Amino acid sequence: MLAGDRGRRHRIGTLGAFVGAAFLVASCQTVGAAAGGGTPPAPSGAADAVVSERQPSSSGVPANRGLWVVRTTLTHPDSVRAMVRRAADAGFNTLLVQVRGRADSYFSNGIEPRADALKARPDFDPLALTLQEAHRRGIEVHAWMNVHLVSSALRLSTDPGHLVNERPDLLAVPRELAGELNVLDPKDPRFLDRLRRHADENRIRVEGLYSSPSSPEVKERVYSVAMDLVDRYDIDGLHMDYVRYPSGEYDYSRAALSRFRSWVGERVPPGRRAQLDQAALADPLAYANALAGPWAEFRRAQITDLVERIHTGAKRRRPDVLVSAAVFPDPITSYTERYQDWAAWIRDDIVDMVAPMAYTADEERYRELMGKAVEVGGGDRVWAGVGTYLSSYQGTVDMIGIARGMGVRGVVLFSYDWAVASGESPDDVPFLSRVGEAGFGR
Repeated sequence: MLAGDRGRRHRIGTLGAFVGAAFLVASCQTVGAAAGGGTPPAPSGAADAVVSERQPSSSGVPANRGLWVVRTTLTHPDSVRAMVRRAADAGFNTLLVQVRGRADSYFSNGIEPRADALKARPDFDPLALTLQEAHRRGIEVHAWMNVHLVSSALRLSTDPGHLVNERPDLLAVPRELAGELNVLDPKDPRFLDRLRRHADENRIRVEGLYSSPSSPEVKERVYSVAMDLVDRYDIDGLHMDYVRYPSGEYDYSRAALSRFRSWVGERVPPGRRAQLDQAALADPLAYANALAGPWAEFRRAQITDLVERIHTGAKRRRPDVLVSAAVFPDPITSYTERYQDWAAWIRDDIVDMVAPMAYTADEERYRELMGKAVEVGGGDRVWAGVGTYLSSYQGTVDMIGIARGMGVRGVVLFSYDWAVASGESPDDVPFLSRVGEAGFGR
């Protein structure tokens, strides 16, 4: 550990009955029936939850007032110090710092390659410096990990040890390329180049290259990075982002289809299985196409499995570490299109907090999205995400007010980097300071 154990513990609380559980179940039953699969489980009436020690004040100010800090701020000691100072001055008390950006390390001696942007400063540890500067100001630091997004489509890492270069066979494949890539050796340079070009051509729909969520090796890699952070750094939390599929069009990689075939085999009657085995000789997608419901269930199970493993491993090491996840705000869309069943994660206590990414400039839309999230998650388990980059200063303040009115545990702005570079600063008052004053009444 890089700093002494300050003994911060997150108390065990009780989550009240979820409002709107019937709405979630009824909606997902319709989807599940159409797909031929099971229905999503209903949120329980009460669940034990690990939550922050800090309690909202009588004025309703969120206990956690957070900032997502993108890795570009972590490339120089001066920018790290300035970031912590600005956050403290503006009244923020929680930093979600991106230390695994694209399957790389923005900290020292990581399991994965050191980020290209840090190689000019081999002795600089951005996470250690952030912890040092933040903890002496009473600010929490959560290690933000991008889980399955592992590369930009525009620029691949040049490090031979990076996942995309070392193990392209562990990358998720879109349905559109399944026929082409399932017969191509992943070690063939054309394999990676084809994935990269496809992601680039579809960048409105996909952020880049993803790892295969069903791969045991991918799960082990991400889990090992998470546990390394808990073991070596005095972080206050682990924050998972991109812990989902990019869309329903992924993962049709050869290995993922094979794993599904094994997973679903015992559920299929022998006669039907023989038919599908025969069809699969000509069409590798035969099982996935014929068994849409189980195929969706399989993909959801892969995401949930990793979330649960990380939560369990972190708590065994340090019960005080808070495990959170950035999620799509609409639980139905998240469940059916991204295979991110965060309602069940809360119900089963395999995350402590969710941060719904309700990014919009439309305040009514924001109210609708956050309302759904709080219905299912309960305010005590929600950090309300606000996309400042899509809004104005006043819009940001108004959305904080909406979230406060719903009784959320915290508010997190995306992002610190945008606020400093592009946020409105009339009369030379920085954007963050203005938001802190008006949004939190500091």
